Amino acid sequence: MGDQVLYFEDVAEGDRAPELAHVLTRTDLVAYAGASGDFNPMHHDEVKATAAGQPSVFGHGMFSMGLVGTAITNYVGVGNVRRFQVRFARQTWPDEELRTRIVVTGTRTEGDDHLVDLDVRLHNVDGEEKVVGEATAVVPCRL
Repeated sequence: MGDQVLYFEDVAEGDRAPELAHVLTRTDLVAYAGASGDFNPMHHDEVKATAAGQPSVFGHGMFSMGLVGTAITNYVGVGNVRRFQVRFARQTWPDEELRTRIVVTGTRTEGDDHLVDLDVRLHNVDGEEKVVGEATAVVPCRL
C-alpha cells in the first residue's frame, strides 16, 4: 500500500480490495514451519503425508490466513485491523495459485472510530475456497 491512505469517505459497500496472488511452494512450507515452529510432518514430509492418506504435503492454515491478512493490511493500512477471523475451508497444495478476495460489506461509525467491515476469502484459480472469514478495520476520516 505504501503511502496511500484509504479514507472512510472513499469506501462503499461492494468495493473490492486489490487481489493478492501467490503460488504456494514447498519452500514456503519449510520456511513457514521454521518461522512458526509448526513442524507437523503433514506440511513437509511427503512420505508421512502420503502414508496418512494425503495426496501430498499441504500448506499450513495459518500461512493461508497470513496471505489474507497481508491483503487486508495492504488495503486498510498496517495497524488498522480491529478484528480478523477465518474458517479454514480446504487444504492448500504445493504449486497451487492462491488469490485473495476482499469485499467491503459495510461501513459504520462507532464513537470516534470509522469502521469498514470486510468479507475476506482465499481461493485457488478454480474458485475453490480455502479460507473464508471477515474482518473489521478502522480507517481515517478526512474531516
